[in-house]
Amino acid sequence: MANVPSIGKKAPSFTLPAIPEGKVKLSDYSDKQNVVLYFYPRDNTPGCTQEACDFRDNLASLNDADTVVLGVSTDSAKSHQKFAEKFSLTFPLLADEDHAVAEKYGVWVEKKNYGKTYMGLQRSTFLIGKDGKVKAVWPNVKVKGHVADVAAKVAELHAE
Repeated sequence: MANVPSIGKKAPSFTLPAIPEGKVKLSDYSDKQNVVLYFYPRDNTPGCTQEACDFRDNLASLNDADTVVLGVSTDSAKSHQKFAEKFSLTFPLLADEDHAVAEKYGVWVEKKNYGKTYMGLQRSTFLIGKDGKVKAVWPNVKVKGHVADVAAKVAELHAE
């Protein structure tokens, strides 16, 4: 992945439309909470739904560790709204429709499917500390067991 922010570096700032908040800025969380920023390809697809529901199911323990979860895809806020309602997602979903934030994080990549090449979001997660620096990166995520890995890293960071 090109331009992926490395561990210890400042996370790229952003402001994006979000449901239910209206707008979310990364700086809103500075000095207050850690941020799990996860990029996923599409609302209402099997892997993305599983990942979102896994984060939803672990949200209380993540919140208890001073950590918020932000999901990002190139879907519209309207699509996010339906997705959140359908699966009772209570954390913000951010609409990066022009994939500018995905590009800043190096997760807007060339993909291949059935012999077709296209640009798309690579499922990836970033743990950003209260200091605004990247604490962990999970590139090219496989959904099964991923949220447990993230939760373990969050607990480790919280214990520091």
